[in-house]
Amino acid sequence: MSRTERIAKIIAKRQPLAKKITDVEENLNSISYALHYLENYRNQLLATVEDISISGRLQAIDFAKIQLNLADELEALSKLKARFSRNTLNIGVIGRARQGKSRLLQSLTKLTAAEIPDGSGEHCTGVRSTIYHNPAFETYGEVTFHTERSFLDEVITPYYEQLKLGAKPITLGEFATQPLPSLPSNFAGAEGGAKYEHLRGYHKNIDKYRHLFREISPRRISRDEIRAYVAQDNLEGERIYFNYVAVKDVKIVCKFPNDDVGQIALVDLPGLGDTGIGDEERMVKTIGQEVDAVLFVRMPKPSGDFWGDVDVKLYDTARSALTDLPIEQWSFMVLNRTDRGSNYGDNASNCERLTQSIADKHIKLVECITANCADPDEANNKVLDRVVDYLATEITSLDKKYASSCQERLEQLQSAIDAELNKAKNALGQPIQSAETSRFEVLFKQLWEQLTTGLEILLKELSKQIDKHDRDFKEAVEAAIKACYENTKLPSSIEAIEVRRNVSNSYETAYNEYLNEIRAHISKHFLALDEGLKNSLNRVKSQVAQVLIEKGNLGGLTEVRGADFIQAIAKILPDDLIGDGQPCRIKFGFQILAEFELSYRGMIQHRIRKCLNDLSPDTKTLKLPANPNAQQVMSNLKALHGEAVYQCETALDELLCEPSQAGFAIVEEFLDRVLRAEEVEIEWRIFLREERAAIWPDEFELLGERTRLRREWLEAIEKVAIANQLDSMKFLN
Repeated sequence: MSRTERIAKIIAKRQPLAKKITDVEENLNSISYALHYLENYRNQLLATVEDISISGRLQAIDFAKIQLNLADELEALSKLKARFSRNTLNIGVIGRARQGKSRLLQSLTKLTAAEIPDGSGEHCTGVRSTIYHNPAFETYGEVTFHTERSFLDEVITPYYEQLKLGAKPITLGEFATQPLPSLPSNFAGAEGGAKYEHLRGYHKNIDKYRHLFREISPRRISRDEIRAYVAQDNLEGERIYFNYVAVKDVKIVCKFPNDDVGQIALVDLPGLGDTGIGDEERMVKTIGQEVDAVLFVRMPKPSGDFWGDVDVKLYDTARSALTDLPIEQWSFMVLNRTDRGSNYGDNASNCERLTQSIADKHIKLVECITANCADPDEANNKVLDRVVDYLATEITSLDKKYASSCQERLEQLQSAIDAELNKAKNALGQPIQSAETSRFEVLFKQLWEQLTTGLEILLKELSKQIDKHDRDFKEAVEAAIKACYENTKLPSSIEAIEVRRNVSNSYETAYNEYLNEIRAHISKHFLALDEGLKNSLNRVKSQVAQVLIEKGNLGGLTEVRGADFIQAIAKILPDDLIGDGQPCRIKFGFQILAEFELSYRGMIQHRIRKCLNDLSPDTKTLKLPANPNAQQVMSNLKALHGEAVYQCETALDELLCEPSQAGFAIVEEFLDRVLRAEEVEIEWRIFLREERAAIWPDEFELLGERTRLRREWLEAIEKVAIANQLDSMKFLN
């Protein structure tokens, strides 16, 4: 099997693991959600129970630590999934500026300074690039741009936070138009000033790159365009480019000179050592999520050199990116060898010296390689071949170590969650098992007699009212009729009619317009009857609620009172009480009463509209004579208005008993559902037993064996326990 085939097989084996990790992520999110619910329930119990020992046990449950651990593991799994989802093995190339990193990449890819910027002056690379080997295509690039939001969050905000510049800009327009805050005096040194100048550059030149935030990503570009998006300067060293500021990353596809590298990609990170903010953080993120191996590039000075603090810091920074896999198993040091004929001079002796002393600095690697990065043969034969061979041989083992580390922590997390759940199960203590059953039966018998008697008495009282006017509805009708007489919409004067006639050039047209306006105005007054109907029915519902509270002791189940009490109890009642698969009968009764409404549109509107027919131009009975005048228009309008209102009043008088009859009917239906239907007494007995601590607080403990609070607490624990199964945490066989 060739090296290319081995790499393809490794990548193919990774894909199923990525899918399994996705399943574990979904399960962890389910656990987090269930724990959040359990935490909220724990807080409710803490506000309810008075037993100090129970409160202490509830407070001892550490859900917060578990949630933090869950978040950490989700982040770790995200990195692992990104690694296994890639279609390439990625080699990251990092180093401080002017060490030969770009020359090495040029040698490995056959690209030039036009695509991979290099130079001997200031920092020239501004963007992370990933270079893919694909012999089937001519060289091209794909640019992914920042959005305005990601640019502010990832590039600008870190400057405001680190330099303590105050409130960060919320929008790009705010950043562009408002002056930069002054640099605080405690940051006035050289480093703080240099960082501030970076931010000033972004601010000063924003009009040169802000248009790119609106571009569609990714954008395919030609080989000749690549430098304009990744570099800060052109080939002549002139710092004229600003596109890179708006670029998130660039993908370059080209043909590597070494055909046998297979599905390999090189990740080019901007040279470190500049004073910009965020470079190290972006490097750490890239190494942790997007590379399988790292090449540190270091060019020893011919005049003498040593491993300095910056070298150790760079190594430690890279090591922190992936703690689950020791960096010495996936990193290489490339010492850039320069000869006597180069611009730098011969550094061979110092390359050897640094190779010998690297262990003294505890920089542990797979190998320290010395090669001339500017020489394509050495770069490919000594560096790339060595690294690719290593990955082809060792990456499966490295993947297993990495994945096993994550898997072990997940198993530990599963045990930790189990431990907290056991604490939660025991938090409420053991319920008192005294003579509860006999005491409950006595109390239930008393309550059942009081409740049924109270509701039957209420129904009898309502039956006496069915032929009487409902006071709430009658008041609403009287108010509507009064408004019709007092606010008529009739013309204010004969002169007003003349003006209307002149505008329309016809008394008939003016007459018809007035009829439409008066009819619409009258009908509007009656819309207020809805409130009267609502008040009427709410009064009846409140009477039922009062009986349930006073005679049925249900007031302890909720703080809601009045008509809304019915709906509150309907929500508390479970869907199935007996366990026979049938919907809860008493819950259905409460829902019927809670949802029953009387409305003007359904009960009255059609009757009112019939009374207004004479105010419609097509059906009016009073017509104008052949040669009308304004006085005749006024007389007809007054007559028709008065007759219409009278007819409405008469029609409504016949309906004044309707709300009383409807109230009686719905309460009778309620009693049929909650008192008289088959099995309802059994449902009441089961429901009241679970709620006995709220119904008879002086007789039963709040967290008894079968109370709702205890049951719901244990059910919430069980939901977490079901998700927290070891099999659901495993993605490795």
